[in-house]
Amino acid sequence: MSPEANTVTAVYQVTGMTCGHCEGAVAEEIGALDGVSSVKAVASTGQVTVVSAAPLDEAAVRAAVDEAGYELA
Repeated sequence: MSPEANTVTAVYQVTGMTCGHCEGAVAEEIGALDGVSSVKAVASTGQVTVVSAAPLDEAAVRAAVDEAGYELA
């Protein structure tokens, strides 16, 4: 069984990102959460795709996005 079979992918909508720096700030904060293996933030769409070992607590994701200075939509 491949490692991908044991992961969860979630897409969040984040408001306020306008550039690569924004993407990096959001990705860094969410990436620090336990179990997160990858984060891809796209400022043009506001979408943040997160791959983790288990479903993430939305409050934790919201807090991480808030810490980066943005808002989970």
